[in-house]
Amino acid sequence: MKYFLGLLLVFGTLSCEGNKEIQLPKADKTIVADVQEHSPIYIFFKVEGKDTIAEVNRKNSISSTNWIFNIDKRLPLHLVIPELIKLQAKKEGSMHKNEASKNYFSYANEVKKTMAFMPFTMVKFLMEKPKTGAVVYFTKNNKVLVDGFEVNKEELKNYLNQLPDLKSYNINFCVDKNCSFDDYLKVLVFSENLNVFTNKLIEFDIQKQFIY
Repeated sequence: MKYFLGLLLVFGTLSCEGNKEIQLPKADKTIVADVQEHSPIYIFFKVEGKDTIAEVNRKNSISSTNWIFNIDKRLPLHLVIPELIKLQAKKEGSMHKNEASKNYFSYANEVKKTMAFMPFTMVKFLMEKPKTGAVVYFTKNNKVLVDGFEVNKEELKNYLNQLPDLKSYNINFCVDKNCSFDDYLKVLVFSENLNVFTNKLIEFDIQKQFIY
């Protein structure tokens, strides 16, 4: 199955049907290099008057295949996440659903100038603040707050590992709803190695994501 009609990775732009374009998010590391047996989902950046709109095109999606979500990097999360929740529910509720199929975000590896994919099949999106546990919050200004205290991003894993082990820690993965999808994708790539701790009492599950 031919997936891309035109791809200019230098600019991170995906040319789609109807002469529409999606500016792909970029990151410096590849999580998944190739996805077979897939269907494309497009979420376009659209402006109507003063309003920004997330325009979804899923007409070529087949529930039994892997779904690749091509999402414009300029869209804010508060527009993207509701659409993702609806699309996840549509696939999950389909009578043709294949239990082995997965969902991926597409992005451009800006170092290698190649396509890359981020799996998110099991992610549960919650557009609310967590009610219990500690909070790791990624802001729209590329800062990281742990329970309101700013932590150097590169020191985050060490900081979490040094938390006292007097009790177990349930650490919630949280992102500012005003982040662009580009920033969000970078956060996901960065967070791939955050769930390995020397302190076995720490639980940090990025499969449950709080967006607020």
